[in-house]
Amino acid sequence: MNLFGLNAVLAFMWAFLTGSLTIPSLGIGFVFGYAALWLIQPLLGGPNPYFRKVYYWLRLIVMFHYELIVSSLAVVWDVITPQQLSRPGLVHMPLDVTSDTGIFLVTNLISLTPGTLSLDVSEDRKTLIVHAMFADDPVAVCRTLKSGMERWVKEAVES
Repeated sequence: MNLFGLNAVLAFMWAFLTGSLTIPSLGIGFVFGYAALWLIQPLLGGPNPYFRKVYYWLRLIVMFHYELIVSSLAVVWDVITPQQLSRPGLVHMPLDVTSDTGIFLVTNLISLTPGTLSLDVSEDRKTLIVHAMFADDPVAVCRTLKSGMERWVKEAVES
C-alpha cells in the first residue's frame, strides 16, 4: 500500500475512533496520520517522495489563493478608478510542463485567476496562448506566469 492510501486509512480510523465521520474530522485525522507516518519514516525504508509531494501540493494551493487575491485586487482597482490602467494583449508562453495533468492544471489555474485567460495550447503542446488584462510587457507577464503558476504546478505534478 502506498503512503497516501495508508494516510487515508489512518484518517478514517481517526474519524471512526472519535465517532465523527465528517470532513473536518477526516482532515484532522489526515494531518495526524501524516505526522505519524512522517515520524516513523525511518521504519518505512527512509525518505519517501510522498512527504515532499504533499508539501508541494499544499504550497500550490496556498500560492494559488494568494495570486487569486492579488490579481482580484488589481482588477477591482482598475474597475473602480476613473483611469483605465489595463492594456490587454496576447502572450505566447512556452510550456515546461509536459504531462496532460500539468498542462490541464496550468491552463485552468491561469484561467481562474482574474485578469488572465488561457486561450489555446499549440498542437505540439509546447506553447500556451494567454490573454492578459495587464499586458504592457508581455515578457514580464510570461516570466511571472512561468516563475509562479507553472513552476508550482510542475513541482506538484511532475516531481
